[in-house]
Amino acid sequence: MLFTDILKDNKLFTRCFRKGNFVSCDFVTAYFIPNKSAYNRLGISVGKKNGNAVERNRIKRIIRAAYRLNEDKFPIGYDIVFAARNNISEKKSTDIERFINTRLLKKMN
Repeated sequence: MLFTDILKDNKLFTRCFRKGNFVSCDFVTAYFIPNKSAYNRLGISVGKKNGNAVERNRIKRIIRAAYRLNEDKFPIGYDIVFAARNNISEKKSTDIERFINTRLLKKMN
């Protein structure tokens, strides 16, 4: 990913969840907050209710692929956290891309 670093710190996840704006749909919620840096940071949260480890890793790969395909459209300088919801397991990366293009990018700009 060109303009993106990985968000790993729990404190930054919590900051994004509590103080950030969010956009939601049936299968994913995206939280975002400015981070005052020259790059974006991406975090993905998938809970145990979404399935076993194989299914959770598949969900992370789908979200990461959808983000990577639309990375150049995102404004620079944000922490972005995608939180998966219960009925995401049967979705594809095109569904996540549609959510990113129609809802998330419009709210961020």
